Amino acid sequence: MAANNAKTRKRTAKPATGAGRTQPARPTPTGTGTARTAARKTATATRATRKIRKTGMSTNLKVTLGVLAVALAVVVGIVVVNRSINIAPVAASEALVRADSHRLSTAADGKTTVVEFLDFECESCLAAYPGVEQLRAEYGDRITYVVRYFPIASHPNAYNAAHAAEAAARQGAFELMYKKLFDTQTIWGHNQQSQAPVFEGYAQEMGLDMARFRADVASAEVAARVRADAADGQALGVQGTPTFFINGERFDGRPDHNGLKTAIDRSLNS
Repeated sequence: MAANNAKTRKRTAKPATGAGRTQPARPTPTGTGTARTAARKTATATRATRKIRKTGMSTNLKVTLGVLAVALAVVVGIVVVNRSINIAPVAASEALVRADSHRLSTAADGKTTVVEFLDFECESCLAAYPGVEQLRAEYGDRITYVVRYFPIASHPNAYNAAHAAEAAARQGAFELMYKKLFDTQTIWGHNQQSQAPVFEGYAQEMGLDMARFRADVASAEVAARVRADAADGQALGVQGTPTFFINGERFDGRPDHNGLKTAIDRSLNS
């Protein structure tokens, strides 16, 4: 009996399978975890909202800027058109004839003005020269005839000749030098060596003050004066010589006596 009781106690003392073991407690959702989840959802929604708003603002801004750009373009276009209408003719008139431009003749009524951009070393200018002189003799002071410098860089003595003419002009001898340079162009023209001594010889023949002539030929003022004429020609679209303008309009006919005479007569009779 005692043995049986001992066995019984031993069996009783042995815990049943799983009984009495401490099982790890499973976490139970708490209020803190729920709040974090809600916070994450709220943050996600906020970012999405901001993205939507940002996209909307960007689109609206683009539309607004587009409208403003179109409006600005219209305004600028109007201003440019107005400037071209109101200012361009005045600028062209000033560029054609300056206060210091050399006039070989001046019409009292100012009805017809002929402007020639020329290069004293230009063969085409030399070809036009006899016809121009004939026209000047025929019309005299009935027309204003203006000569502008436009020396071509490829002509080795074009600038030297223009400087000589301008230096002579400062002693009242522009027309004398103008004629002399064309009358002798076949002698000095297209010579690679400087023809400045030749031009000095012409000035001496005219009885000019040689010290003053030499100083003027080498002066920055004379060089600037010649460049200013050439710059006016470029602004007016002159690309070669001779180029004529009659009453502000470019003459595109043959630059000979008959062609120029027809255009001048048309101007005088209008």
